[in-house]
Amino acid sequence: MSTLTFQGAVKEVTGSRYLIELDGNGSPKTLLLECGLHQGGSDADEANAKSFGKLPRNLDAVVLSHGHLDHSGLLPKLVREGFSGPIHCTRGTRDLLEIMLQDSAFIMAKDVEWENKWRKRNHRPLVEPLYELDDVERTLALCESHPYGQPVDLPGGATLVFRDAGHILGSAIVELTIPSGGQQKRLVFSGDLGNPSSVLMKDPEKLYEADLVLMESTYGDRDHRPLDETLEEFAQVLEEAHEAGGNVLIPAFAVGRTQEILYHLSVLYHEGRLRQQMVFLDSPMAIKVTELYHRARKALDPEDLKVLNIAASGDTSQYLPILRMTRTVEESMAINRIHGGAIIIAGAGMCTGGRIIHHFRYNLEKPTTRLVIVGFQAAGTLGRQIVDGAERVRVLGHDLAVKAKVHTIGGFSAHAGQTEMIGWAGAFRNNPRFYLVHGEPGTQEVFKAALAESGIEAEIPAYGDRIEL
Repeated sequence: MSTLTFQGAVKEVTGSRYLIELDGNGSPKTLLLECGLHQGGSDADEANAKSFGKLPRNLDAVVLSHGHLDHSGLLPKLVREGFSGPIHCTRGTRDLLEIMLQDSAFIMAKDVEWENKWRKRNHRPLVEPLYELDDVERTLALCESHPYGQPVDLPGGATLVFRDAGHILGSAIVELTIPSGGQQKRLVFSGDLGNPSSVLMKDPEKLYEADLVLMESTYGDRDHRPLDETLEEFAQVLEEAHEAGGNVLIPAFAVGRTQEILYHLSVLYHEGRLRQQMVFLDSPMAIKVTELYHRARKALDPEDLKVLNIAASGDTSQYLPILRMTRTVEESMAINRIHGGAIIIAGAGMCTGGRIIHHFRYNLEKPTTRLVIVGFQAAGTLGRQIVDGAERVRVLGHDLAVKAKVHTIGGFSAHAGQTEMIGWAGAFRNNPRFYLVHGEPGTQEVFKAALAESGIEAEIPAYGDRIEL
């Protein structure tokens, strides 16, 4: 029998990894579904640093649902430790990986440089990054991209088909047909299911046939607010910030969320409802991704783009004329001389690093500042501390009082909410086995109960659990 082992994103949101061992008619083959980075505190760092052992050299292929680092961020480490087989993904994912993995390697190099300065001074052994730019380049060279709906032959007699997950550019639901015990078994991994209310992305495809479903559960305990209410709240926060005279800080995920926020700012601008006169996109990676989305417009939702094209009379440069993209450190630092009237969108989305924390230094202690949280904040992150009501936080060695007004606007989520996920799961016929992944334990228990009410039984696996397909 072929088997699946849960190696990550079980009872946690990040670190996606699932090992599939095919019985292969006497010639066993091994596939890895996802190879994600753990994100959060020191536990995450420890998990990321752990060696893959023999896996890289015994692995025949990797399958990737999408480009977010919690699904792809350890690929260069896998390659560094000896993997040289194909990495199967969509074209959008391949293009995003180039941006995201290079950025990840660059940040790691900087972090290790600072860490080793301290270690030298204190006569401690030096550390190495998880991977370097050379490893990223070798990883990208192994990527083989495929369009949605096209069957791909994999080692061991397995077949892969990608379906549109509607989450970010190139995101996919993974459909694998796997030989097991003389039968063909169909494994479906939801990947990250998109929020049908989100702009720019198409709706997630529904599938109907599966024997086993790995189902994400990030927001399994709740629904998001309706988009029209969310936009009204967002517009109100921006209006209040204008009246108060302060800046608006938006920690934004470089992929997907940033482009969605820019879309809504564009609509507000053309409706005459955006009082601020300066919007800064202060993230080199988010700028590159935004430019990629622009080049890949044909893959986006045509109805959403039509709204902007009509407003801007077909001139893409007029989507948001007050947008300034700050690529250099000097341009970023200059923003801190602006004491009010600006909207500053900067990474990282969970406030774990990047330029947003420099803007915290200059804005977080001002009551006129509005901090708008538009994405999921994982346990252990600075963003989560602030959302949970911390009155003081440690930023760049400074103890800062959180005097800014914090607004959490969940309706912008690029993930499906509970009702959409139950609807997606309910489309499958013949009662496949469901396993819940990518969720915090409490959330998963709520989602499991909600699924049960809809007649869908699901299990919550633990790390290392191994099941037969």
